[in-house]
Amino acid sequence: MRFNKLDLNLLVALDVLLAEASISRAAERMHMSQSAMSNALGRLREYFDDELLVQVGRRMELTPRAEVLKDAVHDVLLRIDTSVAARPEFIPATADREFRMFVSDFTLATLMPHVLTRAHAEAPNVRFALLPQVDEPTRALDRAEVDFLVMPRDYCAPEHPTEELFKETFRCVLWKDSRLAKGELTFERYAAAGHVVMQPPAGTQPSLEAWFVQRYGLSRRVEVTSYSFASTPALVVGTERIATVHSRLARLAAQHLPIAVREVPIVMAEMSQVIQWHRYRTRDPGIVWLRGVFQAAVRDMDGAG
Repeated sequence: MRFNKLDLNLLVALDVLLAEASISRAAERMHMSQSAMSNALGRLREYFDDELLVQVGRRMELTPRAEVLKDAVHDVLLRIDTSVAARPEFIPATADREFRMFVSDFTLATLMPHVLTRAHAEAPNVRFALLPQVDEPTRALDRAEVDFLVMPRDYCAPEHPTEELFKETFRCVLWKDSRLAKGELTFERYAAAGHVVMQPPAGTQPSLEAWFVQRYGLSRRVEVTSYSFASTPALVVGTERIATVHSRLARLAAQHLPIAVREVPIVMAEMSQVIQWHRYRTRDPGIVWLRGVFQAAVRDMDGAG
């Protein structure tokens, strides 16, 4: 099929070529030979009158024209996929489908067990790929590489719909036998103590430490950094350190760790945790179903707490 003299089958090849910036990787993804993919690139170069991919040292880079085309082409193909190839129905009891989503380890520890329990009861053949946060999660959503993002509202893409799951506050956790756990945790004691902090991967979102500096001009004495929020409460045990974590995580950790939970001695705004999906998939029956599962799982989580 052709449109304006362009073989529309070449659009799929163009989408993969621009995403991979590699003839060999694009050929592998499309189960084609490298010579066939090179031929497709040649035809695309002729049509667009542009090199599209150029060799720079040992790698290939997109030309300015290709950079403009990259998201536009993917957007067109995604519209076709969601409109023409969309599933007409989703029957949980018989559904055989995988949902891919980016979730923080905080969400993984607190909410996802309840999501998986509910989902398994309703749809035992549904599979989940729970992926760690990356530099640009919203870009992965734009390209439909994931079905959902579960993250604070502040870091979501404004062009895609969101639904609030819950609001979250913060608490301090301390080893219950520490000197800090005895008496009131004042701002002065908090500021003077050593801290265990979670440091997000570069580029994913600002750290809590950056917020402290911006809001209070306070640079806490960070003695331990961790890549995981969920493990942070365990890292204060046996020390005179403090960790500032999500309230739900603090309550969960206190059930099996020798820790004390205290109010944070400063005013911290609530965090709105949301689920986000691609705007073209709002009417996808599977997406609609799983959104409902998430909302029910939040009620289960808070009821269990």
